[in-house]
Amino acid sequence: MNDKIRICALGGLDEEGKNLLVIEINDDIFVVEAGVMEPDKTMPGVDYVIPRYDYLVENKSRVRAYFLLHGHDDEIGALAYIYPEVPAPVYGSAVTLAMLSLFTTHVKKDPKMYDLRPVGPSSTFKVAGRNVTFFHTAHNIADSSGMAIETSLGNVVYTGDFVVENAADPSFLNDMNAIARLAEHPTLALLPESIYAERPGYTAPKYKLTPHISEIFKNAEGRIFISCFSNNLYNITEIIRLSIAEKRKIACYDASTYDTLKAMQAAGALMIPRDNFISTDDILRQRDADLVVLMTGFGGKLFRKIALLASGQNEDKRLKIKESDSFIIASPSDDNTEIEFVDAADELFRTGAKVTIVPKKEFLRMHASEEDLRMMTSIFKPKYFIPMKGFYKSLLRSAMSALSMGINLNHQNVFVVENGMSVLIDEKGGRVFDEKIPHGDLMIDGDGVGDISSMVLADRQKLAEGVVVLSMTISRRRGEIISGPEVQMRGLLVAKDAEAIQREVGKLASTTAEEFLTSPMYNLEEIKQNCYERTARLIRRLTGKEPMVLPLIIEVE
Repeated sequence: MNDKIRICALGGLDEEGKNLLVIEINDDIFVVEAGVMEPDKTMPGVDYVIPRYDYLVENKSRVRAYFLLHGHDDEIGALAYIYPEVPAPVYGSAVTLAMLSLFTTHVKKDPKMYDLRPVGPSSTFKVAGRNVTFFHTAHNIADSSGMAIETSLGNVVYTGDFVVENAADPSFLNDMNAIARLAEHPTLALLPESIYAERPGYTAPKYKLTPHISEIFKNAEGRIFISCFSNNLYNITEIIRLSIAEKRKIACYDASTYDTLKAMQAAGALMIPRDNFISTDDILRQRDADLVVLMTGFGGKLFRKIALLASGQNEDKRLKIKESDSFIIASPSDDNTEIEFVDAADELFRTGAKVTIVPKKEFLRMHASEEDLRMMTSIFKPKYFIPMKGFYKSLLRSAMSALSMGINLNHQNVFVVENGMSVLIDEKGGRVFDEKIPHGDLMIDGDGVGDISSMVLADRQKLAEGVVVLSMTISRRRGEIISGPEVQMRGLLVAKDAEAIQREVGKLASTTAEEFLTSPMYNLEEIKQNCYERTARLIRRLTGKEPMVLPLIIEVE
Protein backbone atom coordinates (compact mmCIF):
# COMPACT_ATOMS: atom_id res chain seq x y z
CA MET A 1 0.00 0.00 0.00
CA ASN A 2 1.46 3.35 -1.05
CA ASP A 3 1.84 6.20 1.41
CA LYS A 4 -0.35 9.30 1.44
CA ILE A 5 1.62 12.48 2.05
CA ARG A 6 0.44 15.93 3.09
CA ILE A 7 2.91 18.85 3.14
CA CYS A 8 1.87 22.08 4.83
CA ALA A 9 3.72 25.07 6.27
CA LEU A 10 2.19 26.78 9.30
CA GLY A 11 4.78 29.55 9.11
CA GLY A 12 7.64 30.82 6.97
CA LEU A 13 5.82 31.39 3.65
CA ASP A 14 5.39 34.97 2.36
CA GLU A 15 7.31 36.13 5.42
CA GLU A 16 10.75 35.73 6.92
CA GLY A 17 10.89 33.87 10.21
CA LYS A 18 8.63 31.67 12.37
CA ASN A 19 9.31 28.68 10.14
CA LEU A 20 7.24 25.58 10.83
CA LEU A 21 6.72 22.78 8.30
CA VAL A 22 4.38 19.84 8.81
CA ILE A 23 5.01 16.65 6.85
CA GLU A 24 2.20 14.17 7.36
CA ILE A 25 2.63 10.59 6.12
CA ASN A 26 -0.46 8.43 6.61
CA ASP A 27 -1.25 8.83 10.33
CA ASP A 28 2.17 10.14 11.38
CA ILE A 29 3.00 13.83 11.72
CA PHE A 30 6.59 15.05 11.54
CA VAL A 31 7.33 18.68 12.42
CA VAL A 32 10.33 20.27 10.73
CA GLU A 33 11.57 23.41 12.51
CA ALA A 34 9.54 25.61 14.85
CA GLY A 35 10.83 29.16 14.90
CA VAL A 36 10.06 32.67 16.09
CA MET A 37 9.89 35.98 14.26
CA GLU A 38 11.00 39.34 15.65
CA PRO A 39 8.06 41.74 16.18
CA ASP A 40 7.86 44.94 14.15
CA LYS A 41 6.97 48.45 15.30
CA THR A 42 3.24 47.73 15.06
CA MET A 43 3.53 45.23 17.93
CA PRO A 44 4.53 47.22 21.03
CA GLY A 45 5.27 45.10 24.07
CA VAL A 46 5.53 41.88 22.06
CA ASP A 47 8.69 39.78 22.59
CA TYR A 48 8.33 37.28 19.74
CA VAL A 49 5.82 36.07 17.16
CA ILE A 50 5.36 32.32 16.68
CA PRO A 51 3.16 30.26 14.32
CA ARG A 52 -0.33 29.37 15.40
CA TYR A 53 -0.18 25.66 16.24
CA ASP A 54 -3.81 24.62 16.83
CA TYR A 55 -3.43 21.81 14.29
CA LEU A 56 -0.59 20.26 16.27
CA VAL A 57 -2.54 20.48 19.54
CA GLU A 58 -5.61 18.88 17.93
CA ASN A 59 -3.45 16.05 16.54
CA LYS A 60 -0.78 15.78 19.23
CA SER A 61 -1.26 12.02 19.54
CA ARG A 62 -0.02 11.71 15.95
CA VAL A 63 3.05 13.97 16.29
CA ARG A 64 6.01 11.59 16.16
CA ALA A 65 9.00 13.96 16.19
CA TYR A 66 10.42 17.43 15.81
CA PHE A 67 13.37 17.79 13.43
CA LEU A 68 15.52 20.87 14.06
CA LEU A 69 17.97 21.42 11.22
CA HIS A 70 20.04 24.22 12.70
CA GLY A 71 20.17 26.43 15.76
CA HIS A 72 18.85 29.83 14.64
CA ASP A 73 15.96 31.23 16.64
CA ASP A 74 13.76 31.51 13.53
CA GLU A 75 14.07 27.71 13.29
CA ILE A 76 13.95 26.60 16.94
CA GLY A 77 12.54 29.36 19.16
CA ALA A 78 8.83 28.51 18.98
CA LEU A 79 9.44 25.04 20.36
CA ALA A 80 9.88 26.50 23.85
CA TYR A 81 6.20 27.51 23.71
CA ILE A 82 4.75 24.64 21.65
CA TYR A 83 6.46 21.71 23.38
CA PRO A 84 4.61 21.78 26.73
CA GLU A 85 1.33 21.23 24.86
CA VAL A 86 2.64 18.94 22.11
CA PRO A 87 5.59 16.89 23.40
CA ALA A 88 7.54 14.55 21.13
CA PRO A 89 11.20 13.53 20.66
CA VAL A 90 13.41 16.35 19.33
CA TYR A 91 16.11 15.39 16.81
CA GLY A 92 19.04 17.63 15.89
CA SER A 93 22.81 17.95 15.96
CA ALA A 94 24.57 18.57 19.28
CA VAL A 95 25.12 22.22 18.33
CA THR A 96 21.48 22.70 17.34
CA LEU A 97 20.19 21.16 20.57
CA ALA A 98 22.64 23.29 22.58
CA MET A 99 21.25 26.41 20.91
CA LEU A 100 17.71 25.20 21.66
CA SER A 101 18.60 24.89 25.35
CA LEU A 102 20.27 28.31 25.30
CA PHE A 103 17.26 30.02 23.71
CA THR A 104 14.85 28.20 26.01
CA THR A 105 16.78 29.47 29.03
CA HIS A 106 16.84 32.95 27.45
CA VAL A 107 13.01 33.02 27.42
CA LYS A 108 12.91 31.70 31.00
CA LYS A 109 11.65 28.22 30.17
CA ASP A 110 13.09 24.93 31.45
CA PRO A 111 15.26 23.18 28.81
CA LYS A 112 14.96 19.94 30.77
CA MET A 113 11.40 19.52 29.48
CA TYR A 114 12.61 18.29 26.10
CA ASP A 115 13.18 14.70 25.05
CA LEU A 116 16.38 15.45 23.12
CA ARG A 117 17.78 12.96 20.60
CA PRO A 118 21.20 14.12 19.32
CA VAL A 119 22.06 12.90 15.81
CA GLY A 120 24.94 13.62 13.47
CA PRO A 121 24.56 16.43 10.93
CA SER A 122 24.97 13.66 8.34
CA SER A 123 23.24 10.52 9.59
CA THR A 124 20.36 8.12 8.97
CA PHE A 125 18.04 7.01 11.77
CA LYS A 126 14.53 5.61 12.19
CA VAL A 127 11.52 7.46 13.49
CA ALA A 128 8.12 5.74 13.63
CA GLY A 129 9.63 2.87 11.61
CA ARG A 130 10.66 5.19 8.78
CA ASN A 131 14.16 6.14 7.61
CA VAL A 132 15.08 9.78 8.16
CA THR A 133 18.33 11.10 6.70
CA PHE A 134 20.14 14.29 7.69
CA PHE A 135 22.79 15.69 5.32
CA HIS A 136 25.30 18.30 6.48
CA THR A 137 24.94 21.73 4.85
CA ALA A 138 26.99 24.92 4.81
CA HIS A 139 25.18 27.60 6.77
CA ASN A 140 26.32 30.31 9.19
CA ILE A 141 25.85 28.10 12.22
CA ALA A 142 27.80 24.93 12.83
CA ASP A 143 26.43 21.46 12.05
CA SER A 144 23.34 22.57 10.13
CA SER A 145 21.52 20.01 7.98
CA GLY A 146 19.00 19.35 5.30
CA MET A 147 16.84 16.26 5.63
CA ALA A 148 14.91 13.57 3.79
CA ILE A 149 12.03 11.39 4.92
CA GLU A 150 11.57 8.05 3.17
CA THR A 151 8.16 7.17 1.71
CA SER A 152 6.99 4.38 -0.57
CA LEU A 153 6.75 6.93 -3.42
CA GLY A 154 10.26 8.36 -2.93
CA ASN A 155 12.03 10.73 -0.56
CA VAL A 156 10.62 14.04 0.61
CA VAL A 157 13.72 16.27 0.76
CA TYR A 158 13.89 19.60 2.58
CA THR A 159 17.14 21.47 1.96
CA GLY A 160 17.09 23.66 5.04
CA ASP A 161 19.27 26.78 4.77
CA PHE A 162 22.44 26.28 2.72
CA VAL A 163 24.98 27.66 0.30
CA VAL A 164 27.28 25.85 -2.09
CA GLU A 165 30.59 25.88 -0.21
CA ASN A 166 33.45 23.43 -0.67
CA ALA A 167 36.30 25.15 1.15
CA ALA A 168 34.92 25.90 4.59
CA ASP A 169 35.64 24.63 8.07
CA PRO A 170 34.34 21.04 8.47
CA SER A 171 31.60 22.33 10.79
CA PHE A 172 30.25 24.54 7.97
CA LEU A 173 30.59 22.26 4.94
CA ASN A 174 28.18 20.62 2.51
CA ASP A 175 28.47 16.85 2.76
CA MET A 176 28.30 16.23 -0.99
CA ASN A 177 28.85 12.51 -0.51
CA ALA A 178 25.78 12.23 1.71
CA ILE A 179 23.76 14.35 -0.73
CA ALA A 180 24.89 12.22 -3.69
CA ARG A 181 24.02 8.97 -1.89
CA LEU A 182 20.58 10.32 -1.09
CA ALA A 183 20.07 11.42 -4.70
CA GLU A 184 20.65 7.84 -5.88
CA HIS A 185 17.12 7.13 -4.61
CA PRO A 186 14.03 8.69 -6.24
CA THR A 187 13.15 12.14 -4.90
CA LEU A 188 9.39 12.52 -4.65
CA ALA A 189 9.40 16.18 -3.61
CA LEU A 190 12.11 18.78 -3.14
CA LEU A 191 11.41 21.60 -0.70
CA PRO A 192 14.18 24.21 -1.08
CA GLU A 193 14.69 27.42 0.89
CA SER A 194 14.00 30.50 -1.27
CA ILE A 195 15.06 33.61 0.70
CA TYR A 196 17.73 34.64 -1.86
CA ALA A 197 16.11 32.99 -4.90
CA GLU A 198 15.91 36.36 -6.69
CA ARG A 199 19.63 36.92 -6.38
CA PRO A 200 21.59 35.69 -9.44
CA GLY A 201 24.75 33.62 -9.17
CA TYR A 202 26.12 31.95 -6.07
CA THR A 203 26.09 33.40 -2.57
CA ALA A 204 29.73 32.43 -1.92
CA PRO A 205 31.94 34.11 -0.91
CA LYS A 206 29.99 37.22 0.14
CA TYR A 207 28.95 35.81 3.51
CA LYS A 208 32.55 35.89 4.72
CA LEU A 209 33.38 38.58 7.25
CA THR A 210 37.18 38.29 7.15
CA PRO A 211 37.76 40.36 3.98
CA HIS A 212 35.87 43.28 5.54
CA ILE A 213 37.71 43.37 8.87
CA SER A 214 41.16 41.77 8.49
CA GLU A 215 42.92 45.10 7.88
CA ILE A 216 41.32 46.58 11.00
CA PHE A 217 42.60 43.66 13.07
CA LYS A 218 46.09 44.13 11.64
CA ASN A 219 46.31 47.91 11.96
CA ALA A 220 44.14 48.97 14.91
CA GLU A 221 46.28 50.64 17.58
CA GLY A 222 43.68 50.39 20.33
CA ARG A 223 41.00 47.98 21.44
CA ILE A 224 38.66 46.38 18.91
CA PHE A 225 34.99 46.05 19.81
CA ILE A 226 32.93 43.95 17.42
CA SER A 227 29.23 43.08 17.43
CA CYS A 228 27.82 39.87 15.96
CA PHE A 229 24.51 38.06 16.31
CA SER A 230 24.64 35.23 18.87
CA ASN A 231 23.54 32.59 16.38
CA ASN A 232 26.00 33.54 13.62
CA LEU A 233 28.68 31.04 14.56
CA TYR A 234 30.41 31.15 11.17
CA ASN A 235 31.30 34.84 11.60
CA ILE A 236 32.07 34.40 15.31
CA THR A 237 34.55 31.70 14.28
CA GLU A 238 36.13 34.12 11.81
CA ILE A 239 36.49 36.75 14.55
CA ILE A 240 38.16 34.26 16.87
CA ARG A 241 40.62 33.13 14.19
CA LEU A 242 41.56 36.69 13.29
CA SER A 243 42.10 37.51 16.97
CA ILE A 244 44.38 34.52 17.39
CA ALA A 245 46.29 35.32 14.20
CA GLU A 246 46.90 38.90 15.37
CA LYS A 247 47.80 37.75 18.90
CA ARG A 248 44.90 39.58 20.50
CA LYS A 249 43.09 38.40 23.61
CA ILE A 250 39.34 37.80 23.33
CA ALA A 251 37.01 39.11 26.04
CA CYS A 252 33.24 38.68 26.22
CA TYR A 253 31.35 41.93 26.60
CA ASP A 254 28.78 40.49 29.02
CA ALA A 255 27.42 37.31 30.58
CA SER A 256 25.12 36.50 27.66
CA THR A 257 28.07 36.60 25.23
CA TYR A 258 30.06 34.36 27.55
CA ASP A 259 27.15 31.90 27.85
CA THR A 260 26.88 31.68 24.05
CA LEU A 261 30.58 30.88 23.62
CA LYS A 262 30.54 28.46 26.55
CA ALA A 263 27.56 26.55 25.11
CA MET A 264 29.19 26.35 21.68
CA GLN A 265 32.50 25.19 23.11
CA ALA A 266 30.69 22.48 25.08
CA ALA A 267 29.02 21.33 21.85
CA GLY A 268 32.36 21.29 20.00
CA ALA A 269 31.38 24.12 17.64
CA LEU A 270 34.04 26.60 18.83
CA MET A 271 37.59 26.21 20.02
CA ILE A 272 39.18 29.15 21.84
CA PRO A 273 42.67 28.42 23.23
CA ARG A 274 42.81 29.29 26.91
CA ASP A 275 45.74 31.68 26.31
CA ASN A 276 43.62 33.72 23.89
CA PHE A 277 40.64 34.15 26.20
CA ILE A 278 40.34 36.49 29.19
CA SER A 279 37.55 37.36 31.57
CA THR A 280 36.11 40.86 31.91
CA ASP A 281 37.89 41.10 35.28
CA ASP A 282 41.21 41.12 33.41
CA ILE A 283 40.27 43.67 30.73
CA LEU A 284 41.91 46.62 32.49
CA ARG A 285 45.14 44.62 32.91
CA GLN A 286 45.57 44.22 29.13
CA ARG A 287 47.21 46.61 26.72
CA ASP A 288 44.56 48.15 24.47
CA ALA A 289 46.43 46.94 21.38
CA ASP A 290 46.12 43.33 22.60
CA LEU A 291 42.35 43.21 23.13
CA VAL A 292 39.22 42.25 21.18
CA VAL A 293 35.87 42.67 22.95
CA LEU A 294 33.15 40.49 21.43
CA MET A 295 29.54 41.58 21.87
CA THR A 296 26.70 39.24 20.87
CA GLY A 297 22.92 39.33 21.19
CA PHE A 298 19.62 38.83 19.38
CA GLY A 299 17.93 41.32 17.01
CA GLY A 300 17.15 44.81 18.25
CA LYS A 301 18.36 43.91 21.74
CA LEU A 302 21.93 43.78 20.42
CA PHE A 303 21.64 47.27 18.90
CA ARG A 304 20.24 48.69 22.14
CA LYS A 305 23.19 47.09 23.94
CA ILE A 306 25.60 48.88 21.57
CA ALA A 307 23.83 52.22 22.06
CA LEU A 308 23.97 51.92 25.85
CA LEU A 309 27.69 51.20 25.72
CA ALA A 310 28.37 54.10 23.35
CA SER A 311 26.44 56.57 25.52
CA GLY A 312 28.04 55.36 28.75
CA GLN A 313 24.78 53.93 30.10
CA ASN A 314 26.00 50.32 30.23
CA GLU A 315 26.16 48.51 33.57
CA ASP A 316 29.85 47.53 33.49
CA LYS A 317 31.67 50.84 33.83
CA ARG A 318 35.03 49.15 33.19
CA LEU A 319 34.03 49.17 29.55
CA LYS A 320 33.82 52.64 28.07
CA ILE A 321 34.41 53.57 24.43
CA LYS A 322 37.52 55.69 23.87
CA GLU A 323 38.63 57.63 20.81
CA SER A 324 41.51 55.19 20.35
CA ASP A 325 39.07 52.23 20.06
CA SER A 326 37.77 50.68 16.86
CA PHE A 327 34.19 49.45 16.79
CA ILE A 328 33.02 47.07 14.03
CA ILE A 329 29.29 46.53 13.54
CA ALA A 330 29.17 43.08 11.91
CA SER A 331 25.48 42.60 12.70
CA PRO A 332 23.42 44.01 9.80
CA SER A 333 19.92 45.27 10.55
CA ASP A 334 16.73 44.00 8.99
CA ASP A 335 13.45 45.82 8.31
CA ASN A 336 12.27 45.38 11.90
CA THR A 337 15.45 46.64 13.59
CA GLU A 338 16.50 49.55 11.35
CA ILE A 339 15.58 52.24 13.92
CA GLU A 340 17.58 50.59 16.71
CA PHE A 341 20.51 50.08 14.31
CA VAL A 342 20.61 53.74 13.25
CA ASP A 343 20.40 54.87 16.88
CA ALA A 344 23.29 52.59 17.89
CA ALA A 345 25.48 53.70 14.97
CA ASP A 346 24.74 57.36 15.66
CA GLU A 347 25.81 57.04 19.30
CA LEU A 348 29.00 55.21 18.29
CA PHE A 349 30.05 57.97 15.91
CA ARG A 350 29.54 60.51 18.72
CA THR A 351 32.24 58.77 20.80
CA GLY A 352 35.00 59.68 18.33
CA ALA A 353 36.01 56.01 18.01
CA LYS A 354 36.82 54.54 14.59
CA VAL A 355 33.51 52.99 13.55
CA THR A 356 33.20 50.46 10.72
CA ILE A 357 29.79 49.27 9.54
CA VAL A 358 30.07 46.16 7.39
CA PRO A 359 27.79 46.97 4.39
CA LYS A 360 24.70 44.80 3.92
CA LYS A 361 25.09 44.71 0.14
CA GLU A 362 28.56 43.21 0.44
CA PHE A 363 27.97 41.02 3.49
CA LEU A 364 25.27 38.45 2.78
CA ARG A 365 23.66 35.91 5.02
CA MET A 366 24.35 32.27 4.16
CA HIS A 367 21.24 31.55 2.10
CA ALA A 368 21.05 29.93 -1.31
CA SER A 369 21.09 32.25 -4.34
CA GLU A 370 19.72 31.21 -7.73
CA GLU A 371 22.68 29.07 -8.83
CA ASP A 372 22.95 27.39 -5.41
CA LEU A 373 19.28 26.37 -5.76
CA ARG A 374 19.68 25.20 -9.37
CA MET A 375 22.61 23.01 -8.37
CA MET A 376 20.67 21.34 -5.56
CA THR A 377 17.65 20.86 -7.83
CA SER A 378 19.78 19.30 -10.59
CA ILE A 379 21.26 16.82 -8.12
CA PHE A 380 17.93 15.59 -6.74
CA LYS A 381 15.80 15.84 -9.95
CA PRO A 382 12.54 15.78 -8.00
CA LYS A 383 9.14 14.68 -9.25
CA TYR A 384 7.54 17.64 -7.41
CA PHE A 385 9.04 21.00 -6.50
CA ILE A 386 7.62 23.06 -3.62
CA PRO A 387 9.55 26.25 -2.67
CA MET A 388 9.79 26.98 1.06
CA LYS A 389 10.89 29.95 3.20
CA GLY A 390 10.72 33.50 1.95
CA PHE A 391 8.36 36.17 0.68
CA TYR A 392 5.98 35.29 -2.12
CA LYS A 393 8.12 36.97 -4.82
CA SER A 394 11.05 34.79 -3.75
CA LEU A 395 8.94 31.62 -3.75
CA LEU A 396 7.71 32.48 -7.22
CA ARG A 397 11.22 33.19 -8.51
CA SER A 398 12.43 29.86 -7.10
CA ALA A 399 9.62 28.07 -8.91
CA MET A 400 10.27 29.88 -12.21
CA SER A 401 13.96 29.04 -12.03
CA ALA A 402 13.16 25.35 -11.51
CA LEU A 403 10.73 25.39 -14.44
CA SER A 404 13.48 26.68 -16.72
CA MET A 405 15.91 23.85 -15.97
CA GLY A 406 14.53 21.25 -18.38
CA ILE A 407 14.33 18.39 -15.86
CA ASN A 408 10.65 17.47 -16.33
CA LEU A 409 9.36 20.15 -13.99
CA ASN A 410 6.26 21.93 -15.29
CA HIS A 411 3.14 23.73 -14.11
CA GLN A 412 1.60 20.41 -13.11
CA ASN A 413 4.29 19.47 -10.58
CA VAL A 414 5.66 22.81 -9.29
CA PHE A 415 3.54 24.23 -6.48
CA VAL A 416 3.79 27.72 -4.94
CA VAL A 417 1.68 27.72 -1.78
CA GLU A 418 0.98 29.89 1.25
CA ASN A 419 0.87 29.15 4.96
CA GLY A 420 -1.95 26.75 5.76
CA MET A 421 -2.28 25.39 2.21
CA SER A 422 -1.57 21.67 1.75
CA VAL A 423 0.07 19.76 -1.05
CA LEU A 424 -1.32 16.22 -1.16
CA ILE A 425 0.67 13.48 -2.89
CA ASP A 426 -0.39 9.85 -3.31
CA GLU A 427 -0.26 7.15 -5.98
CA LYS A 428 -2.71 9.20 -8.10
CA GLY A 429 -0.36 12.21 -8.20
CA GLY A 430 0.12 15.57 -6.49
CA ARG A 431 -2.28 18.45 -6.08
CA VAL A 432 -2.93 21.49 -3.93
CA PHE A 433 -5.69 21.05 -1.37
CA ASP A 434 -7.70 24.26 -1.07
CA GLU A 435 -9.05 23.83 2.46
CA LYS A 436 -6.58 25.61 4.71
CA ILE A 437 -5.24 24.32 8.02
CA PRO A 438 -5.62 26.98 10.77
CA HIS A 439 -2.55 29.20 10.79
CA GLY A 440 -1.45 32.72 11.65
CA ASP A 441 0.50 34.64 14.27
CA LEU A 442 0.67 34.06 18.00
CA MET A 443 2.28 36.89 19.94
CA ILE A 444 4.48 36.22 22.93
CA ASP A 445 4.37 38.76 25.75
CA GLY A 446 6.49 37.51 28.64
CA ASP A 447 4.88 34.24 29.70
CA GLY A 448 1.70 34.90 27.75
CA VAL A 449 1.18 32.96 24.52
CA GLY A 450 -1.37 34.20 22.02
CA ASP A 451 -3.40 36.19 24.53
CA ILE A 452 -2.78 39.54 22.79
CA SER A 453 -5.78 40.50 20.66
CA SER A 454 -5.83 43.13 17.92
CA MET A 455 -7.69 45.41 20.33
CA VAL A 456 -4.93 45.04 22.90
CA LEU A 457 -2.36 45.83 20.23
CA ALA A 458 -4.30 48.92 19.19
CA ASP A 459 -4.40 50.08 22.81
CA ARG A 460 -0.68 49.43 23.15
CA GLN A 461 0.07 51.45 20.05
CA LYS A 462 -1.72 54.38 21.66
CA LEU A 463 0.14 53.80 24.91
CA ALA A 464 3.38 53.67 22.98
CA GLU A 465 2.66 57.32 22.24
CA GLY A 466 2.67 57.83 26.03
CA VAL A 467 4.07 60.86 27.82
CA VAL A 468 7.17 61.42 29.92
CA VAL A 469 7.08 64.75 31.76
CA LEU A 470 10.48 66.03 32.83
CA SER A 471 10.32 69.05 35.19
CA MET A 472 12.99 71.10 36.96
CA THR A 473 13.62 74.62 38.19
CA ILE A 474 16.90 76.41 37.49
CA SER A 475 18.37 79.65 38.88
CA ARG A 476 19.92 82.02 36.34
CA ARG A 477 21.80 83.96 39.03
CA ARG A 478 23.25 80.90 40.75
CA GLY A 479 23.68 78.89 37.53
CA GLU A 480 22.38 75.67 39.05
CA ILE A 481 19.36 73.41 39.42
CA ILE A 482 17.41 74.39 42.54
CA SER A 483 14.54 71.91 42.21
CA GLY A 484 14.20 68.53 40.48
CA PRO A 485 14.52 67.04 38.06
CA GLU A 486 11.26 65.20 38.60
CA VAL A 487 10.27 62.53 36.07
CA GLN A 488 6.65 61.42 35.62
CA MET A 489 5.64 58.68 33.20
CA ARG A 490 2.15 58.01 31.86
CA GLY A 491 1.24 55.14 29.57
CA LEU A 492 4.81 53.87 29.20
CA LEU A 493 5.79 51.32 31.84
CA VAL A 494 4.22 49.49 34.74
CA ALA A 495 5.17 50.86 38.15
CA LYS A 496 7.63 48.10 39.06
CA ASP A 497 9.68 48.76 35.91
CA ALA A 498 9.44 52.55 35.96
CA GLU A 499 11.57 53.45 39.01
CA ALA A 500 14.92 52.46 37.53
CA ILE A 501 14.10 54.17 34.22
CA GLN A 502 13.01 57.34 36.04
CA ARG A 503 16.30 57.46 37.94
CA GLU A 504 18.37 57.09 34.76
CA VAL A 505 16.29 59.68 32.89
CA GLY A 506 16.49 62.13 35.80
CA LYS A 507 20.26 61.63 36.11
CA LEU A 508 20.79 62.26 32.38
CA ALA A 509 18.53 65.35 32.42
CA SER A 510 20.41 66.76 35.40
CA THR A 511 23.80 66.16 33.76
CA THR A 512 22.60 67.75 30.53
CA ALA A 513 21.23 70.87 32.22
CA GLU A 514 24.35 71.33 34.35
CA GLU A 515 26.49 71.13 31.22
CA PHE A 516 24.82 74.27 29.87
CA LEU A 517 24.38 76.10 33.19
CA THR A 518 28.13 76.49 33.56
CA SER A 519 27.97 79.15 30.83
CA PRO A 520 26.67 82.59 31.98
CA MET A 521 25.11 83.09 28.52
CA TYR A 522 23.20 79.82 28.37
CA ASN A 523 20.05 79.51 26.26
CA LEU A 524 16.96 78.05 27.99
CA GLU A 525 15.53 76.66 24.75
CA GLU A 526 18.84 74.95 24.01
CA ILE A 527 18.73 73.25 27.42
CA LYS A 528 15.17 72.05 26.78
CA GLN A 529 16.04 70.75 23.32
CA ASN A 530 19.09 68.83 24.51
CA CYS A 531 17.24 67.38 27.50
CA TYR A 532 14.51 66.24 25.11
CA GLU A 533 16.83 64.64 22.55
CA ARG A 534 19.12 62.86 25.01
CA THR A 535 16.41 61.52 27.30
CA ALA A 536 14.27 60.39 24.35
CA ARG A 537 17.21 58.37 23.00
CA LEU A 538 17.89 56.86 26.42
CA ILE A 539 14.25 55.83 26.89
CA ARG A 540 14.22 54.23 23.44
CA ARG A 541 17.32 52.23 24.26
CA LEU A 542 16.13 51.12 27.68
CA THR A 543 12.55 50.29 26.72
CA GLY A 544 12.43 50.01 22.92
CA LYS A 545 9.59 52.56 22.96
CA GLU A 546 9.29 56.15 21.76
CA PRO A 547 7.03 58.20 24.06
CA MET A 548 6.43 61.93 23.86
CA VAL A 549 8.97 63.68 26.10
CA LEU A 550 7.96 67.06 27.54
CA PRO A 551 10.77 68.97 29.27
CA LEU A 552 9.21 71.60 31.56
CA ILE A 553 12.10 73.77 32.75
CA ILE A 554 11.26 76.85 34.81
CA GLU A 555 13.83 79.60 35.14
CA VAL A 556 13.98 81.92 38.19
CA GLU A 557 16.45 84.58 39.23
